This record gives sequence, C-alpha cells and structure tokens, in this order.
Amino acid sequence: MRLPEGFTAGAVASGIKPSGRPDLALVRIEPQADWAYVATTNRAAAPCVGRGRRLYAGGAPIAGLIVNAGNANCATGERGVADDRRLAELAARRLGLAPEAVLTASTGVIGVPLPVDKVEARIDAIELGRDLEAFAEAILTTDTRVKLSERPLPGGARVVGVAKGSGMIHPNMATMLAYLFTDAAVDREALRDRWPRVVGATFNQVTVDGDTSTNDMAVLFASGRAGPVSDGAFWEAVHAVARDLARQIARDGEGAQKLITVRVRGAVSEAEARVAARAVAASALWKAAVHGNDPNWGRILVALGYSGARFEPERLEIRLQETVIYDGGAVPYSGIALSQAMQAEEVVVDVDFREGAGAGEAWGCDLTEGYVKINAEYTT
Repeated sequence: MRLPEGFTAGAVASGIKPSGRPDLALVRIEPQADWAYVATTNRAAAPCVGRGRRLYAGGAPIAGLIVNAGNANCATGERGVADDRRLAELAARRLGLAPEAVLTASTGVIGVPLPVDKVEARIDAIELGRDLEAFAEAILTTDTRVKLSERPLPGGARVVGVAKGSGMIHPNMATMLAYLFTDAAVDREALRDRWPRVVGATFNQVTVDGDTSTNDMAVLFASGRAGPVSDGAFWEAVHAVARDLARQIARDGEGAQKLITVRVRGAVSEAEARVAARAVAASALWKAAVHGNDPNWGRILVALGYSGARFEPERLEIRLQETVIYDGGAVPYSGIALSQAMQAEEVVVDVDFREGAGAGEAWGCDLTEGYVKINAEYTT
C-alpha cells in the first residue's frame, strides 16, 4: 500500500526483537504535517506518550515519526526518559530535522531498558519510500499479520492507515499504535476537534482481554499536499479507515479464531450504546461461549445488565447471527442450528434496547487456549 503525497516510510531490523525481525521504523513528512493525537489513559504511561503530549500541547507541526517494537521503554525511570529523547535525536539526525519535529513511539516488553545503541547502529540503514508494508511489519509485536487500510477522496487525495495491536487491548485505548496519513488539506482545529471523536467510536471500541496498555496512541497526520476536500467526505473516509483497522486489531487478538462484533441500537444515548456494546464484547464468559459455539444468550443479557446502560429487559431484543434469541424474554430457537451458524470467522450480536436513538458498536474476539499460552510465556 502506497502512502499519500508528502509521506515516505521505511524500516529495518535493529536487533531489539529477539526474533531478528524488523523492529525499527521511520516516517518522513515533507515539508511537515498538522496532526491530531490521542494516547492511553493508563497512569503508568511510557515516556514516548508523555513526550507526545507535550509536543501536541505546544501546537507545532510534525515532520517525522520513529517507532521501535519489541521494547516498550516503559517503567524504566529517568533512563527511559533519556532514551526516548535519544530516539528522537537519532531520528532527527537521520531525517534532517530538529528533534522537536519528531514524534516517538515504542511498543513491546515493559520494564526493560531500550537498547538505544542498537537503534543508533542501524537507523541509517533505513531506506525511505512510498510503500508502507515494511513500516507496517516492523511495528508488530505478537500480531500475526500487518494491518493496513485506505480510502480515496474526491480530487485524488487519500486516507491511508496502519496499525498494530493483538493483546493487552481494552479501552481506553489498546496495546495499539495506529497512524493515519492523508494528503488532504484539513483545518488544524477541526483536525484536533474531530479526531478524538473518531477514536472514541472506533479504536476505543476494541477489546481483547480487559487490559489497557501503557504505550498506546492513535495519530492522524495531514500533509495538505493534495489540497482541500469537503469536510463530510474527509471525515467519512477517516472513520472508515479507523473502523477497518479497529476490526483488524480485534480479529488478530492473541490466540483468536473469531471476530466478535456487537451492534447496539435503540439506546438512550450514543455513549450508552457504546458502553453496552463494549461490555458484551469484553465479557470473558461470552468470549468463551463464542469459542465453543455456544449460543448462551444469558451471558449477553448479564453483560448488558452490568454495563450501566439504561434499558428495560421487557423491551429488549437480542439477535445472534441474525436469529432472534431474546425478545422481552426467552424465545424458542434451534440451539443446534445456531451453534452451527456460530462456526464462522465473525460472530455478530445485535441488540435493540427500544429506548431511544443511540447506536454504537464494539469488536472483540473469542477467548482461546492460545491466548493463555501466549501470555503465560510472553517473557520466558
């Protein structure tokens, strides 16, 4: 997948990942980009998140991005802060920029010092080009596949997105790095105002295991090289790319075999619809049931009940794989047929509260033995 005008990217294996796979990635933005930034709510956030927030508050454009994978550079004290600063300095030197024009990101194991010497030894070997595949591969950790998405815009501009994320995923946000790039010219204040709303409806609706990471960020960069586009078309494309990436992250959850999609309508508000959808997608009981193809609607009802969303059970409707399984109470259905229908790559739950106009969706994955194995052996 090719980047929009004004962006080039590349990656290299620096030796941070024990596997020897690519783990160091760069993006150059020419001449620079306006940007919008959302990061983790975890109070133990990594130095890259703190630095990103300071740069964002300063309001200056960004012209470079460096990402390392395999090491989170988190909970590493003052050394971690210094190493993150050095990461920016090395990228700035390679890209011909000031360090303050470079955004940093790290992902991987927590509590291990970042081997900046390995970065310094290999960063000059990164070749930049318009292809995004090498960057997409280099930012992965336990992911099994790259995650890319794009949408065209009127006049030739494009929105292109890349993300990583597989485990330690739960709002707000996930063990996730997500970057969207566009060559459309967008009003800076509108960019900053609308992006958090997009994140709230997409990336913050992904849940794999109930853990919120320390290094998450979602960033939207706009180079402006292709000129302005209509506001409606632009944000529709941004939302579509972010939603697609969010679904890809959920589908690639650690050990996952199935994507779980939960769609809620008829809620008192959009916020309550999202909360209810997330509760079902995050339910360990329901995730296990999906893995076993068990249409146990009681687990859905329980999750809706403790979600905090307001509804009357007597008005509630629940559908599973398009089959009504609850409508103000239990309804007859074929458990065998529905179990067979759940033997699919995507299991969809539709909920109608019949209380208002609020709607939202969330995505998760089934809970498998593979998830336990991956996380039982993560550092050993």
